[in-house]
Amino acid sequence: MRLNMTIAGSSGRMGRALLEAVNQASDMRLVAALERSGSHYLGKDAGELIGASCGVAVTDDIVAALSESNVLIDFTRPEGTLAHLAVCRARNVKMVIGTTGFSAEQKEELKKAAKEIAIVFAPNMSVGVNVTFKLLQVAAKALNEGYDIEIIEVHHRHKVDAPSGTALRMGEIVAESLDRDLEEVSVYGRHGVTGERLPATIGFSTVRGGDIVGDHTVMFAGTGERIEISHKASSRANFAVGALRAARFLADKESGLFDMQDVIGLR
Repeated sequence: MRLNMTIAGSSGRMGRALLEAVNQASDMRLVAALERSGSHYLGKDAGELIGASCGVAVTDDIVAALSESNVLIDFTRPEGTLAHLAVCRARNVKMVIGTTGFSAEQKEELKKAAKEIAIVFAPNMSVGVNVTFKLLQVAAKALNEGYDIEIIEVHHRHKVDAPSGTALRMGEIVAESLDRDLEEVSVYGRHGVTGERLPATIGFSTVRGGDIVGDHTVMFAGTGERIEISHKASSRANFAVGALRAARFLADKESGLFDMQDVIGLR
């Protein structure tokens, strides 16, 4: 089955990586490229964004964009993704969502929509990152006593949410493996006289600068030793490859909320 794809946020760095990946995929066809209203890319051939010719004009008309689409891949902002979600529900179009920064209430909207359409929602589409998630689960269960846990994430200067969705998911996985509530034990940055570190806490540190694609490290610091599990991304191509893999996974799904652990068979 050849999938007809719509890419949201097509002019962004992630959008361009997705356009390149779809353009190279023999089992996929780009049918629409979405951008926000007012973008100077509107009306241009989406191929201009990647130095190719796609024959698909960039549009801000979500209804028209989904008229021939099987799957919408969305790496935008929460408010934009939810607006797209409403149209996907109405038109029975599947979604791959890599957007981060959702509130708990917004995540509930995704769950409700998944009763009607098939969705892969993951804070990070990289296959490598999702293998890292599994390693963290194993490590946390084994290092359940005597180890302080810190999560350090580094991204480019343009990233608007912090900590990253990937870092938060790492924290959730570690907390769940240790039977802790992340909301109760998380510490986001430290300043001033903080007192001694409480053993059960999970710390988060955020760095922003330059054009760093994304580095994540979870540190288990014990007495006389330190275990670090890291993933470092040098380009967005790995995220795009994972997103296309997620789209293929949805091909025979009618409804349901999935993540990349489902896609790569690690659940």
